[in-house]
Amino acid sequence: SGDTSRRTIGGTVIRTRLPFAAVNEEPVLEILPEWFSPYKHQAEAFRRLSTSPALEGERDRAGLRIPEPTIVTTGTGSGKTESFLYPMLDYAVRARKAGIHGIKAIILYPMNALANDQASRLARMIHENPALKGVTAGLYTGEGGSGSSSMAEDHLIEDRYALRNSSPDILLTNYKMLDQLLLRREDRGMWNDSASSLRYLALDEFHTYNGAQGTDVAMLIRRLKILLDRLSGGRSRLVPVATSATLGDKGDLAPVADFASTIFGSEFDEAHAVAAVAAVAPLVGAQRIPHALCVQFDRTLRQRGLQFVHVLE
Repeated sequence: SGDTSRRTIGGTVIRTRLPFAAVNEEPVLEILPEWFSPYKHQAEAFRRLSTSPALEGERDRAGLRIPEPTIVTTGTGSGKTESFLYPMLDYAVRARKAGIHGIKAIILYPMNALANDQASRLARMIHENPALKGVTAGLYTGEGGSGSSSMAEDHLIEDRYALRNSSPDILLTNYKMLDQLLLRREDRGMWNDSASSLRYLALDEFHTYNGAQGTDVAMLIRRLKILLDRLSGGRSRLVPVATSATLGDKGDLAPVADFASTIFGSEFDEAHAVAAVAAVAPLVGAQRIPHALCVQFDRTLRQRGLQFVHVLE
């Protein structure tokens, strides 16, 4: 988990990973909790994905900044989820203040288990942060559909009729259910409401979208873009976001950018990738351990079923 507020460790753990570099600068997001101190790679992702008018960049019709396509390629425990989720929540707050309704962000998960876990996490984030009062989020995975019609501390909106009647700011789903949402006539109102407001499309665990599944998702994204452009009169600005703990782990980001360009149908290059930055190298006697050796050790531990976490000061 990337939750740095909980610093207890249980089970079989070897704590050898390099700590991530932190930053001490004015945040570009207005909704960050007071306790949250971003890593350097998170701050970089925040700047790329922020809609703050204070930053340079192209603007939408409401004067909000258009975010930049981003791939977060940092390891497990690096806070990848926060890297894109906080900018989405920040945009939801800004858009609501500007009177913009409809879905602001869609997050696709490859498995319902991941979506359910992140739904609980997102519910807590919204519930515990006064700056997010009024922000709504929904879970649409095909498991039932007759769940809660309102948000609470431990769950999102799950009732399909409630989601259709009032589009949530953030929607968590999978690619199969997104396909259904694009096909069904009864869900068309959701897209009418969101054609101009929908700003982010995030694919978590991006490395899983290869082979036939990758082809399906690539075609699905292109269908979504066509629909949004038609409904918005060409004003849709959907920004692609991807996260993966394994892509780019050898430092070569060019293939990652090419892969993202193929899946999203948008131009990516190496500059769009956000990688983790280590604060310091650990010392063994007077010798510094090479980073490549740390990476190799990480993989060996995982193959042996050991949990690997970064050091928290």
